[in-house]
Amino acid sequence: MPITKESIRIALTRVPHPVAGRDIVAAGAVKKIAYCDGYASVTIAGGGLHNDQLAGLRQQVNAAVRLHAQQAGEAIEDVHVEVTDERPTPTGPAAAGTGAGATGGPQAQQPPRTLPEVRHIVAVGAGKGGVGKSTVAVNLAVGLARRGHAVGLLDGDIYGPSLPTMLGLSAVEPVVIQGMIQPFAVHGLKVMTIGKLVDPEKPLIWRGPMAHGAFKQLTEQTQWGELDYLIIDLPPGTGDVALTMAQMLRLTGAVVVCTPQKVAQDDAVRAVRMFQQLGVEVLGIVENMSTFIADDIPAEQGGPREYDIFGRGGAQLMAQRLGLPFLGELPITVKLRENGDRGDPTANFTPGTALEKHLEGLVTNLENQVALASFRMGARTPTLTIS
Repeated sequence: MPITKESIRIALTRVPHPVAGRDIVAAGAVKKIAYCDGYASVTIAGGGLHNDQLAGLRQQVNAAVRLHAQQAGEAIEDVHVEVTDERPTPTGPAAAGTGAGATGGPQAQQPPRTLPEVRHIVAVGAGKGGVGKSTVAVNLAVGLARRGHAVGLLDGDIYGPSLPTMLGLSAVEPVVIQGMIQPFAVHGLKVMTIGKLVDPEKPLIWRGPMAHGAFKQLTEQTQWGELDYLIIDLPPGTGDVALTMAQMLRLTGAVVVCTPQKVAQDDAVRAVRMFQQLGVEVLGIVENMSTFIADDIPAEQGGPREYDIFGRGGAQLMAQRLGLPFLGELPITVKLRENGDRGDPTANFTPGTALEKHLEGLVTNLENQVALASFRMGARTPTLTIS
């Protein structure tokens, strides 16, 4: 993914204009972009802004370009941000008589109205199935809720929903009030899954438009209310649901789950590149199944012992290679499996256990990356560029 002037322009749609209520590209503040051999130059129309606003704008433009270079896997030597006294010339539908075609640059879409009461939307994805993506999504959601956040959890895996089992939803039935599905309230979360809206043994066979419609219905017809976080458990791979999600929602970012072995990393890289192509920031990588902790050996005999069944550290090395944050690792334990099978993820946070330590670390790192992403990205809509 080489850096170009056009790719830098797209990256700058992450930067909100201080007063226009739009990103700086849509606001018409980006006047010139140049890039050559690791040196980038961006000229911004700063007319009408105060000195403190200009200073903040310079900082955010610099950060956006450097983040783009990091995600593209290229080194960047310097980013020069020049500010002129010229006033911005807005582009797009909000500016009468103007548009993307008038300036030759891409038109930055306005932030969608979908789920305006949700502060942060975080997708949890993976390039393949069987890596524990749902386990990570569930435990991140529970961990955030335990810290006092209002958290929703959407089971976006419409092909193989796991949340009815993992959250113990077998005894509850869906409720619809005035055409809106009421989320299930369990483990301090607001939860919605298609697994409770269809026959549990019915095969879920979706074509592209059907998958789009199912995800859209789960998202828009659920009465989420005000949330600090909405965690979305995506289906494996890089298909229709991920594209629909990115077009519908203003995501804060995505978490990619990977196991240590090379074959899992190959697919995880594809998931990373998919999110980057959609303009969704990758908040970090989680290494699941990092090790197996066998607790059947007493401490006086050297237990518990750890076994690197799938190797160890491979996902962390992948994160370093891609220039992405590493959020932490999650081991395989008997308790993690037992608690998942009986629908009690809260038990994974039993104080003093190795499992609790790992999970709390993941939650802390995610909170930090969400805060950084919110500062860097501002209000924007991911867009898909097909070439």
